[in-house]
Amino acid sequence: MKISTLNFLKINLLIIAICCFGSAHAQEEDPEKGEENNEQELNMDAVFSRPTLSFDKVPVTVGGYLEANTMHRTEEGITDGLSFQARRLTIFMAASISERIKFLTEIEFEDGGKEVAIEFAALDVAFHPLFNFRGGIVMNPIGAFNENHDGPKWEFVERPDVAVNMLAATLSNAGFGMYGKTYSGNWIFGYEAYLTNGFSSRIISNEQDKTYLPAHKDGDNLFEDNLSGKAMFSGKLAVKNRKIGEIGVSYMGGTYNKFQDDGEDVEDQAKVDVFAIDWNTTIKATGTYIVGEAAWIWAETPDTYTQQYGNKQRGVFMDIVQPVYKSKIFEWEDATFNVAARFDYVDWNVGRFKETNTRIGDQLLAVTPGISFRPTPKTVFRINYRYEWNKDILNNPTERAATWYMGFSSYF
Repeated sequence: MKISTLNFLKINLLIIAICCFGSAHAQEEDPEKGEENNEQELNMDAVFSRPTLSFDKVPVTVGGYLEANTMHRTEEGITDGLSFQARRLTIFMAASISERIKFLTEIEFEDGGKEVAIEFAALDVAFHPLFNFRGGIVMNPIGAFNENHDGPKWEFVERPDVAVNMLAATLSNAGFGMYGKTYSGNWIFGYEAYLTNGFSSRIISNEQDKTYLPAHKDGDNLFEDNLSGKAMFSGKLAVKNRKIGEIGVSYMGGTYNKFQDDGEDVEDQAKVDVFAIDWNTTIKATGTYIVGEAAWIWAETPDTYTQQYGNKQRGVFMDIVQPVYKSKIFEWEDATFNVAARFDYVDWNVGRFKETNTRIGDQLLAVTPGISFRPTPKTVFRINYRYEWNKDILNNPTERAATWYMGFSSYF
């Protein structure tokens, strides 16, 4: 949701006022949590597990992160040269209203403030560890990256294609629901379930000329209006073994078109359904960290639309991160060098042309090796080389592109 210049200034003044008021007594929470605490967390806890500043006698904590990088892209032998990017500045705040009531928010500034978005703004009411209410602007729990997207957590400058260009991360909607978590020995079980506003017909009526869920975010009044008049459901079940890792299964779906006008049906309901699986684990013998997610989309498209607008999509990404050196450097006790690799694949139109029985294209495949340096867990410097293959819908010869990235991301 875009914010006016006046509101932009108000937000900054509020943040400055809070910081000034608490600066004399500010205490930083330890962002380098122990292994035991990390083993108790699920992806759904990402909104709570961020380093923040707390203030004596003030029930408010403030934090955020910054991302910036350079990039040099070559596509089919043509390049526009070197670019410097200030990708995003994100501010998050939390306030303890009472013993069981908490407010949390995340506000993101992209492209130097050209675009400002409220990504999360919710009131949490705790009744029981297995039953907590959440309402406001919530992040739909589809996959893992949508809720666990903070830049300093990742070894790569670019976000995963399946999460951003297929699942529309970061995806937020106005609504309410519940979440909870329980423990049994080495096992942790968690769930989330929300009713929110749904997608709009922009997912099939957009500049990309294809079924494209991220186009939904280009609309106005996203947090005020629900085009279809039907609530969208999104939910997730997650299971984690402290010694093995976590796996999550999630679903999101509902009607996306305006099928009624003044109470009368004007067209058939069109639904979109999304299913995702995510996983992460650490091989303790080597310290190797593996994380990824796979997703499938089924979208009902009108009979008048051509096969250019696919009704089935799929994608996957996986990261492998290997620490290769960990030691004290300068004043950093546990500075770490990592080597990493990412695999991305997205197919925006799964199927075959009816007329020729040949496979429909519109696919992306990318591999990204990289190296990173973490002076502390909350700051990362990274160098990536991304090589990608793109096929258009007609399966013409593959277009290739290569991009160098060098940048950093850090909590503050």
